[in-house]
Amino acid sequence: MRRVALMLLGGTLMASLAMADDHPKLLTDPFLLDPGPDSVEVVWFTEFEGQDHRVELGDGDRTIAATTTKLSRSFEDADSIVDGQAGDGSRYSQTSKRDIFRHAATVDALEPGNRIPYRVVSATASGETVISGSYSLAPLPPAGAPLRVLLTSDHQLKPMVPANLQMVEETVGRVDAVLFAGDLINVSDRASEWFDDARGLAFFPNLQGQTNYEIESSSGESRTYRGGAIIQHAPLYPVIGNHEVMGRFDPEAALRTQYNNPQPRHAAGENEDQSFNTRTFDEIFGLPEFLGGPGYYFRRFGDVALVGLYVTRIWRPHRIDGETRGKYVERDADLNDPSAWGWGSFPFETIEAGSAQYQWLEGILNSEEFSNAPYRVVMLHHPPRGFGGNVVPPFVEPEQIVGRSDDGAITSIRYEYAIRKDMLVHDLEPLLLEHDVQLVLFGHSHLWQHIAMPQGLHYLETANVGNNYGCYLEGGEERGNHPDDPMFEASNYARSGDPGGLQPTPPSVFAPQVDEAGKPLPCVASNTLTIFSILDTGKGAVESYVFDTRKPYQGVRLFDTFALK
Repeated sequence: MRRVALMLLGGTLMASLAMADDHPKLLTDPFLLDPGPDSVEVVWFTEFEGQDHRVELGDGDRTIAATTTKLSRSFEDADSIVDGQAGDGSRYSQTSKRDIFRHAATVDALEPGNRIPYRVVSATASGETVISGSYSLAPLPPAGAPLRVLLTSDHQLKPMVPANLQMVEETVGRVDAVLFAGDLINVSDRASEWFDDARGLAFFPNLQGQTNYEIESSSGESRTYRGGAIIQHAPLYPVIGNHEVMGRFDPEAALRTQYNNPQPRHAAGENEDQSFNTRTFDEIFGLPEFLGGPGYYFRRFGDVALVGLYVTRIWRPHRIDGETRGKYVERDADLNDPSAWGWGSFPFETIEAGSAQYQWLEGILNSEEFSNAPYRVVMLHHPPRGFGGNVVPPFVEPEQIVGRSDDGAITSIRYEYAIRKDMLVHDLEPLLLEHDVQLVLFGHSHLWQHIAMPQGLHYLETANVGNNYGCYLEGGEERGNHPDDPMFEASNYARSGDPGGLQPTPPSVFAPQVDEAGKPLPCVASNTLTIFSILDTGKGAVESYVFDTRKPYQGVRLFDTFALK
């Protein structure tokens, strides 16, 4: 007999994500990707290959069969936190392959402006089935339709993400799309970070309202947050951050070791398994078919023209102690072993003038489809401007400087980053200004910051979900990630402020944070205040909201709004 596994949660029939092990279950709820004029892709995951995976529309009057593929780089290791596994009862004892299957169906023949209900069904090889809850989908919105688009980034299993996304749903309701500026997880090949980390902080459960995470308030009471049921209804548009990139592949090495061990293509003979790859990210989101190039894309979503860029680099420590393979020096022990060099914080893809990505972008910005859009948005991970720690060093190809003794032996290897060559400031920004880009959404520094340029371009990071790295304003605290040694050219590494001299734009409603003297601060850098931002095309504005997890009784408050003109 075929058994149907269902679960009722909060009055809605939901996918069985936490049932007994003898029942089939979905690893994720369905979510939406890449809508077209009359279509949208529905994707979900299971741990069984199964059969007869399908999307059902309405009351089951129409069914679309799904295509199943297996993720090729899904692993767990000793740092995975998944209940019931080897080791201490919640961890794997060694790096181990995990079987995860992706099911995708393109729902076509849809009418613009008409949202319809859907659910997904998956069956095991023995015929047991599991059915998701009922959600809604639609193709691309028609021109002129008012949209509410969530702007976010850097979730990375951080502790305020469940509260953040629950507040989005409670405050805004159903959003129309999600723009995600990179760093979705920490280690891309660790499957549990995407699907079922036991702490309740995995990527998909948070964006689908399927998690439970407690945060203690200032009164000592704890409140449990579930995340938000968001991407079941709204398409997700992500770009690649540094945490979506894995380094040299070794199926027996710890996953964090692999992540921290990339080499540039020129040093690895163009072999991605010996340099770096985004395979898991690509396979989860159906890339590169979704992209317009190797990591970048253009999509028109109603009145929003969106360019997603591949602008990120390997993050390395700033220490120059001779024992650390870092941003600025190689380890002394590796000086005579080029295979062990880290090559500094090198970009995974260049955006300098004349590069393939730059020329592609130039063509997109010159297109009528982009230029005639009421809202013109560029999204990338690395900060072009700003006051966070990660805006230093400049975004350039590191210059390797090799020190040698009189007999030619290597005595040191260091890396300089010339600010005059910063490709985001000197190459990308002039192109964006020339083509009247209104909003640049970025991440990487884990804070909220806004810079409004007089030409009408707004830089915005809205990534404050925990693990804050600080906001370094002129005259205030100094960044700690500059090379503190006179052998480096000090002018390349701004100790505070925007390296290009721009000033922050203060929140327009009120400042969620103040300094020790009670003066309002223009940024939000906190491990208790969480921020989310909404691009509201009906209002022609970006609105940012704050929620104090220590004082939940205050509710969600609007603290900033600015118009896109």
